[in-house]
Amino acid sequence: MSIFTPTNQIRLTNVAVVRVKRGGKRFEIACYKNKVVGWRSGVEKDLDEVLQTHSVFVNVSKGQVAKKEDLISAFGTDDQTEICKQILTKGEVQVSDKERHTQLEQMFRDIATIVADKCVNPETKRPYTVILIERAMKDIHYSVKPNKSTKQQALEVIRQLKEKMKIERAHMRLRFILPVNEGKKLKEKLKPLMQVVESEDYSQQLEIVCLIDPGCFREIDELIKKETKGKGSLEVLSLKDVEEGDEKLE
Repeated sequence: MSIFTPTNQIRLTNVAVVRVKRGGKRFEIACYKNKVVGWRSGVEKDLDEVLQTHSVFVNVSKGQVAKKEDLISAFGTDDQTEICKQILTKGEVQVSDKERHTQLEQMFRDIATIVADKCVNPETKRPYTVILIERAMKDIHYSVKPNKSTKQQALEVIRQLKEKMKIERAHMRLRFILPVNEGKKLKEKLKPLMQVVESEDYSQQLEIVCLIDPGCFREIDELIKKETKGKGSLEVLSLKDVEEGDEKLE
């Protein structure tokens, strides 16, 4: 049995549709699910990982491809890849209510997981469980923003939770090895960026072991490179300063 398939139709599955309206006409692109947010937040940079096809449709579900003259009229070009980028950036993602609810629930859990992984109780240095962070997020009525990355939102959640509970980002433990001549002067510039100085050793060089807020890492790294002209070194001893043991705060 032969099945007639029109040449301007493309069949796709597992699709997230992004849509814009231009000049009274509808234009859609077919993306892989869960990839649109990654593209918009800058996490995903490979267009082929986002688009199922570099075709512009008038109706993805029916597989109807947009006409060349309609594309030129609406976008001023018939370069489908360029048009796909425009739609991907400015278009509205079409998802069912059930899909949207599932997506938001997953993002809520992901944000809580990032917060639990990055933070401790500053008094005990113990990490919090994901369940406790989820509960705290519900208590502050945190609303997930589907167009922002989970990492960005986790940082926002930490800021909001600080007003309600004892929580802060776990400190990083670093070791600086600095030339003695520049070391003393540089230490004064580094002082405001260090939370706790654990040890200092002046011998052939100045060696400092300290705890810092992770948000200061890049500034410290750039400062050492610039002031020592590459002679100083920076070593990460631990990404998170937490108390040893399995106990977590419930």
